[in-house]
Amino acid sequence: MTYENLDAKLVNALLGDGRASLRSLAEELDVSVTTVSNHLSELEDQGVIEGYTPRVDYDSLGYDVTAVIQLKVEGHALPDITDSLREHRQMTSVYEVTGDYDIIAVGKFKDTDGMNEQIKTLLTDPDIKESNTSVVLNSVSENEQFELDVADT
Repeated sequence: MTYENLDAKLVNALLGDGRASLRSLAEELDVSVTTVSNHLSELEDQGVIEGYTPRVDYDSLGYDVTAVIQLKVEGHALPDITDSLREHRQMTSVYEVTGDYDIIAVGKFKDTDGMNEQIKTLLTDPDIKESNTSVVLNSVSENEQFELDVADT
């Protein structure tokens, strides 16, 4: 019984089925349930695995408008604005970036009126110097995760 690359194999198995039981993971990886449990606990403690959540299709729930919002902000205000965006329930991603803009946020909205209202509220912040919003026409790939190379761990 070898444990070489077990953590990567365990992560990959969970990417395939995040609800898999310890027993089924052990069978798939050809190790004991205790070994899977110990490695899984270690991956959680290290922050490699941060939780188990469903993959929600927001479009099917009526949130079919996706906006990519780019913001230029005053440097001192960057943490406050990113925190504010992160706390907004419809923002699915918030990034501090290099380039022409300082922040890129991705949000899901039920309609363009709701999107417009949120953007206008956001732009009342005097520390936001400039914005650019793009509405996504077609999501080709979204929120994808990738399997680890077995040699990565």
